[in-house]
Amino acid sequence: MSRPPRRHSVHRDLASARLGFTLLELLIVLAIIGVIAALVIPRFLGQQRTATIKAAKASIHGLEQALNLYAVAHDAEFPTGNQDVLMQLIQPVDRDGKPEEPYLDSLPKDPWGQAFYYEYPNTKAQTTKPAIWSSGPNRVNDNGGGDDINNWSDLGL
Repeated sequence: MSRPPRRHSVHRDLASARLGFTLLELLIVLAIIGVIAALVIPRFLGQQRTATIKAAKASIHGLEQALNLYAVAHDAEFPTGNQDVLMQLIQPVDRDGKPEEPYLDSLPKDPWGQAFYYEYPNTKAQTTKPAIWSSGPNRVNDNGGGDDINNWSDLGL
């Protein structure tokens, strides 16, 4: 017996002829991905910067709390001087020179790995509390200005 001739399906021929994507289709997909990335990446980086600044402000607040505890134990007096006196928070002594419990386990660093700056009496703002600031994202001490993050202004930086 002979077999009848095979009939080719038009659909099968079209499907086998089109197994991949055309260059134009690939370019369109890449362009769409590029547009989406251009919209998403800056927003993500902005959120990351905001979170880092908030972390710096939280560390400054923690230093303020430790300094307030120190002042309570020392007749309402904050340590006088610059950031070197912050060592008194981790190695405090009372008025008689006897060691006290530390107010901090260690001195914190800002999110950029730099030490915090401290000044008391505060010449930076009209306040009786000490000035505390981070050198900010550029890691340059602008004495609390520029992109520095400080405890006396609410300007976002």
